[in-house]
Amino acid sequence: MKLDGRSAFITGGSRGVGRGMALVFAREGADVVINYRRDEDAARETVAEIQKLGRQAVAVKGDVMDAEDCRRNIDDAVTFLGKLDLLVNNAGIASRGRHLMDTEEEEMQRVIAIHILGSFYMAKYALPHLRANSRSDIFFVSSGSARSSAAGSAPYTAAKAGMEGMARCLATEERPNNIRVNILAPGLVNTEMGRRLVRATRGVEDINEIASNQPFGRLLQPEDIGMLAAFLASAESELITGQFVGLGGTVG
Repeated sequence: MKLDGRSAFITGGSRGVGRGMALVFAREGADVVINYRRDEDAARETVAEIQKLGRQAVAVKGDVMDAEDCRRNIDDAVTFLGKLDLLVNNAGIASRGRHLMDTEEEEMQRVIAIHILGSFYMAKYALPHLRANSRSDIFFVSSGSARSSAAGSAPYTAAKAGMEGMARCLATEERPNNIRVNILAPGLVNTEMGRRLVRATRGVEDINEIASNQPFGRLLQPEDIGMLAAFLASAESELITGQFVGLGGTVG
């Protein structure tokens, strides 16, 4: 197993991409703590699925836009797991699909806060624990759509671009501490957020209608991102850091 003995923390891990990553990590031997903000039932279900795979799991409630919540979540994760050597900054929200002139100030602030400040808080409070290991990994989950700069996506595109810049700086800073930092950038993923994004930006109600137009003729599934992360966190990828890794046709 690629992640045997690893201990992972995933923000937004109760649903969508985060849930898919959590289940793949567990199948590959990792114990997992997932963070959630509102959907406690989904968090419990994800924890139960991880436990069925024979791994330890727990859900912690917190808002990644709240620095104190992030600090407490990390502390609780380390208490439960005994250590922390894998952090995934996955929590995020999509834009509403409005042009910049019609975007409300509150929306821009919220989208930037959850992607950039949330990732900053989590990394900041996780780093002392990550530095204690012979190897640790941090993943920032971005999006292929952030590179396309589509009309109506300014808050999301700006937030993801800022998050990617922070990740690249962190990769350089933490290389001496044996921490690998990489950016995962999937294309369109079949999740609740993906379906909302397609409705807002393309006017398509059923995301499956555009599956045949996607690279290789299918939509990405959450587990696809998990498998990529598991590979990058494995011994086979120990020299890979500071990279933007596209999935499903995404190019840097």
